[in-house]
Amino acid sequence: MKNLWRDTEASKHKDILAERVYSSRLLGANPALVLHGGGNTSVKGSSKNIFGVEEATLFVKGSGSDLATIEAKDFVAVRLDAMLKLSRLEKLPDIDMARELKLASLDPGAPAPSVEAILHALIPHRFVDHTHADAIVTITNTASGEARIRELFGDEVIVLPYVMPGFDLAKLCAEVFPAQATPRTIGMVLMNHGIFSFGDTAKQSYDRMIELVGRAEDYLNKNAPLAAAADIPSAADWSALPGLRKKVSAAAGFPMLLRSNSSRAALAFARHPNIADISQSGPATPDHIIRTKRLPMLGRDVEVYARAYKDYFDQNSKAAKTPLTMLDPAPRVIIDPEFGLIAAGRSARDTQIIEDIYLRTKDIILRGEMLGGYKALGEADLFGMEYWDLEQAKLKKSGAPKAFAGEVVLVTGAASGIGKACVQAFLSRGAAVVGVDINPAVESLYGDRADYMGIAADLTSTDAVKGLLEQTIRQYGGFDMLVLNAGIFPGGKKINALADDEWRKVMSINLDSNLTIMREAHPLLKAAPKYGRVVVIGSKNVPAPGPGAAAYSASKAALTQLARVAALEWGEDAIRINLVHPNAVFDTGIWTPEVLLQRATHYGMTVDEYKRNNVLHEEVSSKDVAELTAEMCGVLFSKITGAQIPIDGGNDRVI
Repeated sequence: MKNLWRDTEASKHKDILAERVYSSRLLGANPALVLHGGGNTSVKGSSKNIFGVEEATLFVKGSGSDLATIEAKDFVAVRLDAMLKLSRLEKLPDIDMARELKLASLDPGAPAPSVEAILHALIPHRFVDHTHADAIVTITNTASGEARIRELFGDEVIVLPYVMPGFDLAKLCAEVFPAQATPRTIGMVLMNHGIFSFGDTAKQSYDRMIELVGRAEDYLNKNAPLAAAADIPSAADWSALPGLRKKVSAAAGFPMLLRSNSSRAALAFARHPNIADISQSGPATPDHIIRTKRLPMLGRDVEVYARAYKDYFDQNSKAAKTPLTMLDPAPRVIIDPEFGLIAAGRSARDTQIIEDIYLRTKDIILRGEMLGGYKALGEADLFGMEYWDLEQAKLKKSGAPKAFAGEVVLVTGAASGIGKACVQAFLSRGAAVVGVDINPAVESLYGDRADYMGIAADLTSTDAVKGLLEQTIRQYGGFDMLVLNAGIFPGGKKINALADDEWRKVMSINLDSNLTIMREAHPLLKAAPKYGRVVVIGSKNVPAPGPGAAAYSASKAALTQLARVAALEWGEDAIRINLVHPNAVFDTGIWTPEVLLQRATHYGMTVDEYKRNNVLHEEVSSKDVAELTAEMCGVLFSKITGAQIPIDGGNDRVI
């Protein structure tokens, strides 16, 4: 366990909250300690109220913040005396506790304080750190876990049995901490959950966390070392994954994405001789159950899994004292000997988080087996966390998802112009986007965000098309929408000057490549959970060609006819295909300021007049075309196929 503290960097943070931010980010930078929003930190200080009086204050991580990127504003200031008064109550339902925590906040506009705020207030140290360290969780998830922890740490650590985070855990800590703490006590382990460290300074609390977890890691490396996975070839038929995605989406009741991982380690785990037992023992920590569900699905029988999940809910909900809303019965983790590990989620970020969690979970399970057998919490505790009052409240308050949540669009010609604008239009509607372009810049168009994958490819190559479709399947499980935008507009040449190779090049890119991608994409569109949609970016030159553009006009006209035939043929698969015909879209790469000025001068116009030279005198932008394209994949066009819609401000030759 590497200590990341640097005195030079720490010295730049001049107040306790800044120090709290610095050390919190160090914890968040290590996925073996904290993963995707897990963990918690706090510091006790003071703040001045409206009357100018200093009040003892607990600054605690706000709900929804991530330690890896946390800022000062993400710490919620709550009245320390209010936290201590709440801890002295005999009972406090978690829903009521959440309300009281919000009332105790000094800023009503701040995020909700962590449900562990009372617990942090009770610990008699200025700085408190809490992580779900893999090494600690591994040791505690074994039959002799408590004995191992006590042997490893002695009186340096207080050990608590698992209690769900909230008021009950705070009450237990209030009883146990004073009784068990000694001058040597520097931490607290919550079985099956994680570890706390504390100190008078940010450095002291952080150093203690690293020292305690490092000791646990050394113990595991000695007693339960993980061997490197052998080189296992994957013989997966990736074309089967879209069908599996459709079944998972049907079980969920809404579109889902699938993210596959066929690494050596994932395949080795999926092919473990005892996988049917070890994978069904429960999550590493109950905090993960909200993301990953209670158990992974083995194989591909979604219907059987969904029935088992409904039975699990029915049996356990009888003990619930309040009506519960069942979460959808679709799996979130699928373990398959051919695909390896598959994460299922409503968004690309969800699938990435679930994959990251389970990749660590499998190692915890394997090491737990080496320590005498992996043993997670019982079913009642897991059900209690999954259907926690606070999670139920979130479920009821959650708004409607974005229009294309859980869906995927593939956009060709995505590096610039209309294609780039289409990427943004679909991202803003909640879709995951695969952007394809011959320009390598497409790969880094949106950094490393989970809901965008850029692929540089030559669409005139059938092998390249097949390759990019496989990449899409492995990343997202398939796709639902296809925007055919890639194309070229060569310099103007009349027919008598048009060479064969130039004609063939235009036809190859503007027509033939689109035939290839449509043909290869058809099975994926057919398997789309809400049925496939295709939008073809045509041209005004289809209904109103101009001289000097024979190759371009003919290629776009042929592409239009191809789309019309596809609309007829694919209707039986509920795939709808529509076209947009833009004209005079000047915010693209081919329209430089010099070219615009030249064309405007040729017609005796200013540049602005030239841009608005249409019936409505409106400028048409790439964004305008992109927004229409996205809407054509939405509910408003759900009963339309084979349509051709101009977006040109009104062209007198077309009208």
